[in-house]
Amino acid sequence: MEKGNKKIIRGWIFYDWANSVYNLVISSAIFPIFYNSVTTAHYLASKGREDGELNLNEIPTIDFFGITVSTSVLFSMILAASFLVVSFLSPLLSGVADYSGNKKKYMQFFCYLGAFSCMSLSMFSADYIELSMLSVFLASIGFWNSLVFYNAYLPEIADVEDHDKISAKGFSMGYIGSMILLVVCLIIVKNDPLHTKWCFILVGLWWIGFSQITYRVLPNNVYNKPKRSGIIWQGFRELKRVFKDFKKTYRLKKFLIAFFFYNTGVQTVMLMAVIFAEREISWPDPKDKSGLIIAILLIQILGACGAFLMSRLSRILGNIKTLTITVVFWIILCFCAFVIQTPVEFYFLASGVGLVMGGVQALSRSTYSKFLPETTDHASYFSFYDVTEKVGIVFGLTFFGLSEIYFSSIRYSVLSIAAFFIIGLILLFFVPKDEKPLEISN
Repeated sequence: MEKGNKKIIRGWIFYDWANSVYNLVISSAIFPIFYNSVTTAHYLASKGREDGELNLNEIPTIDFFGITVSTSVLFSMILAASFLVVSFLSPLLSGVADYSGNKKKYMQFFCYLGAFSCMSLSMFSADYIELSMLSVFLASIGFWNSLVFYNAYLPEIADVEDHDKISAKGFSMGYIGSMILLVVCLIIVKNDPLHTKWCFILVGLWWIGFSQITYRVLPNNVYNKPKRSGIIWQGFRELKRVFKDFKKTYRLKKFLIAFFFYNTGVQTVMLMAVIFAEREISWPDPKDKSGLIIAILLIQILGACGAFLMSRLSRILGNIKTLTITVVFWIILCFCAFVIQTPVEFYFLASGVGLVMGGVQALSRSTYSKFLPETTDHASYFSFYDVTEKVGIVFGLTFFGLSEIYFSSIRYSVLSIAAFFIIGLILLFFVPKDEKPLEISN
């Protein structure tokens, strides 16, 4: 496949446009608000308070397989469990994909799994919470596993010097596309809140529909690998071989360790931001979610700008220095989140989060891609990136939930996340500028 082919690059970028609606509508905006509303109403009804409201510092709970648990803790734990599954599946399947040359087919499978699971959220009910949370669980697995194979195409379709720019374009397209669908969803919800569930169907249709642009141009077998038998066992062998080479990459390993810590903070903040804002910000009318949605839209707009800004800044300062500045900014934001109270303060915080959120994600992906040795096993290498990310998210969400249980306050959970950024910042200073070429195993 010709590197730098504009048609293929545009098609690759379009998958960010297609899948990012999950990240915004399901992970960040509409579904968390919907989930909090439905589970809180169920909690109040179980207490015989159908027309009441939560008391000050009252935390809603729900029975999950006979265990009474906080609704926010349940949400974070289900997501954490999905990331554990992704962490197990992605290395195995990436080894199989590299051995057989079937990256696109695996990417399609998880794309469709995630999209149809999103559509099944339209039947979400707190009365059947175990079955309903299965849709959340599978949607997360579909989204994140499809990204393993998607990201692995970056070093195959573009030259190293273009990785930052193309990665930033992908994230920017994702922010813009998801923002458009979010506005459509807001119109639906505003006209009739009972129609919220149609938003989840729209997410699935958008994801499947626009992904076809990507699938039409991406090749399935970039290196023309022949069809062979025993691909599961051979996939293990492929992964084992790549892991041996990975252990020799001093710079790549150092970066990945730093990425584990600071990205744990980034992803945990992104996943729990809406629940934090609903609980801890003094909104004039707690039932009116328009202020919260405005903050989310602000994050999206500035996220697209931030991705391009960080891409430009990395050309001047280099990737690691730019990431270092970004992580310092995240640390400041965590301490600000601990003390803010009013909607105006939250808007300023959301502006800051938006500015660095897109940049740190786009630049982390392109930096890892740049640091890869010469290889044809890109899916396997990106599975290490993906596992590092997902194990970090599991750790972050679990830590977040346990902090809330221990301190009985979600504010301390947010503050504790700053520790991950601080450790990641320190480790970034130890990432070397250069690395000798790696001799890849046969």
